[in-house]
Amino acid sequence: MAAQSKLAEIALNCSCYEYNHPWTSSCACAAAGMMLSEIPPSLRTYATVYVLALIMRGRIPSLKDLGRTASGILQSTAFLSMNGGLFIFAVCFLRQIFGGFYFWTVAWLPSFLASFACLAFERPERRAPLAMYVANVGIETLWKMLESRGFVRSIPNGQVLIMGVSVTALMYLYRAGLHKTVAKDATFKALGLIVGKEEAGPLKTPVVTTSQSSRQAPLNFRCISSYLQLYDRLLKSKHPSCPHKQGCAPYALLGGLKPFLGGVGLSVGLKLLLNITKIFQFKMQWRKQIFNQGSLQLGLALGTFSLLFKSISCGLRHSFGFDNAHFAIPAGLIGSIGLLRFPNTTVALYLMWKALQLFYNWGIAEGKVPEVPHFAMLMYGFFTAVLFHSAILEARSLRPSYYKFLMNISGNRISRFNVKPFEAYGLKSQDQINYVIKKLGIDMTSPFPICALTV
Repeated sequence: MAAQSKLAEIALNCSCYEYNHPWTSSCACAAAGMMLSEIPPSLRTYATVYVLALIMRGRIPSLKDLGRTASGILQSTAFLSMNGGLFIFAVCFLRQIFGGFYFWTVAWLPSFLASFACLAFERPERRAPLAMYVANVGIETLWKMLESRGFVRSIPNGQVLIMGVSVTALMYLYRAGLHKTVAKDATFKALGLIVGKEEAGPLKTPVVTTSQSSRQAPLNFRCISSYLQLYDRLLKSKHPSCPHKQGCAPYALLGGLKPFLGGVGLSVGLKLLLNITKIFQFKMQWRKQIFNQGSLQLGLALGTFSLLFKSISCGLRHSFGFDNAHFAIPAGLIGSIGLLRFPNTTVALYLMWKALQLFYNWGIAEGKVPEVPHFAMLMYGFFTAVLFHSAILEARSLRPSYYKFLMNISGNRISRFNVKPFEAYGLKSQDQINYVIKKLGIDMTSPFPICALTV
């Protein structure tokens, strides 16, 4: 107990100089150095994002487009560059106010305040996508933090379950036609490519009862012609309430084949793009990189989902005698079996947050849920704070690619913070940082970060 009390006293009495900027005694220089080191990587990141967005429009940009692009790059660069600098400032400022460091003031609270304030400088239309992105990484990080404490436990293919429920929710909005009104989003364009525009709502066909459907004469399977008639019926059989023109069987089969080919093509295309240097150097291992089972996984997932979704939807229309947007729920859940071929956590969390966002917008439009002011900014601040807290105190819980991003954007500062005074929290933070540094092969030979501004 005495040893634990001594550690807690060391954590409380630790100065911001000892913890946050041991390379300089000046808080102002520490904040300014962090901000200066963030400008080049922020500029490269957003220049790439905005230029790609300009190219994807598929037309020659006008002077107005170029001006808006340049303005957007500078504005977004300013937003991201200020984030780290204000974080350092907030750490030092809160240390002065509270007279010491507490668990929530080491990283979470200063990061929340800095992130919330900085997002106000970003374009309003970009705030929600940014909040969605950090929420995607943040919820995964939060889960790992809880899992390390024994509060939660991962289940096999849990990401597929999340993905399936989320896709089903989005398919209901798509079939109900809400993607054209209160739930407009680019995600539905991708869903339209997978399941086809025929399934898009709102439903236009009138209610058709089973008594109204045409009755066909029974087949005599003793005659060869009956088998030909059966084949013809399978090709042309279609309920009046079905939104497609051809028969249900070819509709479902072709509906599964097209996404399969598209998924395979996308996987192969991405692999070729990522290995373009090896291709020109004639070092590409074609059989290992391209001609393998992994190239089929995305195509099998999309193709199976579309096939099952369309088959179940048509079966329900035949069974009940009418079409209904609620049919998307059982069809989507059963179709999610195909997603077992592509268990991707990032995609699953993106779809989950997208579904929650669109249902939230729908609830606001219907007056069933209150609109929270600055919700995107609060969401961005909360999850960015989770990421900063994890990077500093619980590095093993953070996605490795994001830890590398934070190291790059901070000028190699994140892993240089002295977290030894916070051993009282029992997280073994320094050991976690050392493990991640070794695992990612981060170069720590230089004694100072970029733009140290030592005083």
